[in-house]
Amino acid sequence: MNSAAKATERLLGYREQGVPRGIITAHPVVVARAQGSEVWDVDGRRYLDFVGGIGVLNVGHNHPRVVEAVRRQVGEISHASFQVMAYEPYLELASRLNTLIGDGEAYKTLLLTSGAEAVENAIKIARAHTKRPGVIAFRGGFHGRTLLGVTLTGFAQPYKQNFGPFPGDIYHAPYPDAFRGVDSQQALAGLREVFATQVSPDQVAAILIEPVQGDGGFRPAPVEFLQGLRALCDQHGIVLIADEIQTGFGRTGSLFAFQQTGIQPDLVTVAKSLAGGLPLSGVVGRAAIMDAPLPGGLGGTYGGNALACAAALAVLDIFDEEDLVARGVTLGEQLRSGLLDLQRRHPRIGEVRGRGFMLAVEMVGADGRSPDAALAQQVIEGARQAGLLVIKCGVERNVIRFLAPLVTTEAQLAEALQMFGQALAQAGA
Repeated sequence: MNSAAKATERLLGYREQGVPRGIITAHPVVVARAQGSEVWDVDGRRYLDFVGGIGVLNVGHNHPRVVEAVRRQVGEISHASFQVMAYEPYLELASRLNTLIGDGEAYKTLLLTSGAEAVENAIKIARAHTKRPGVIAFRGGFHGRTLLGVTLTGFAQPYKQNFGPFPGDIYHAPYPDAFRGVDSQQALAGLREVFATQVSPDQVAAILIEPVQGDGGFRPAPVEFLQGLRALCDQHGIVLIADEIQTGFGRTGSLFAFQQTGIQPDLVTVAKSLAGGLPLSGVVGRAAIMDAPLPGGLGGTYGGNALACAAALAVLDIFDEEDLVARGVTLGEQLRSGLLDLQRRHPRIGEVRGRGFMLAVEMVGADGRSPDAALAQQVIEGARQAGLLVIKCGVERNVIRFLAPLVTTEAQLAEALQMFGQALAQAGA
């Protein structure tokens, strides 16, 4: 055995012995330190990290402003539980999110811990407001790993497995996918069919949608589809929930993806890059809807933890001072151009898609259409061997996604594209 690989092998052995197989680790890498868009493993090998803790690190690993904010906060108060005592970082963060999302309207914010927790509370709030039970989500959507989260998620494996029975009054409608021949009008017709055959609209509390599907394959919802949803929700008194957990905080070319579509959601769920790596999520929504649950109906011991709130305030400052939204637009253009160039040279890339710096490639068979999950995995492994970390997504697990930090340099992005091209060539794509 190469002595340089001993630390990794030893630690992965502990993982095999002590961690259940149900939680996968996408790469056989044990990270030791990280900075910006780079990580180094316990054996000293450097990688470009284009996973970012699965889209959590839009400001990069260990941004100095985040590190300093957490250090300062831990010396004052690290945890109190907002249900017991209020503290300034929670109140300031709620105010800033209300302004950023509400756009002049009266909005309120509930802070929580995980994305799935935010989704579940958004459903509770919508049901309390409407006094209705039904919730419609979309095929290919992903909304978390809790029992309600996997019920809302619009594909079976690996998330649903044998975990049922699942909560009731959850329905799924088609999501637009131009590559698979489903346009906005067909998807809206599918939703109306759900109204006609499964649940009448007067029994629907909420429609939950990712403006760009994340784990479902980086499929952007067309503007006309989202505007059609907004009109249907207005017509039937349904709460429209935008799940911005992966799309939020500059990932798609605006601070939030819905801001490019001409609609205003009633509720927005946020998490992932909100706090630069610390666990924090939230539901941000119209004040009258957010106030529907009675006192005591919302909460959570760690929700809006003071350290995470301090980190989130630093993240928002970084976005302002470093103009990261514009930075994401520039990087997105460079990445899209590079991926399209690779597609021209590698016909097994069926489609390059996404929005802003949230981009992916769909790997297909020789027919140019059928999903090829094995090829996608082969390319991912080749990219890691070259020094680039990426992961897969999509209902068929044949899509390779790129979630690099917005602080990635142009040189690092060019290096990543070179590594990815090398992996494609080695896989015969």
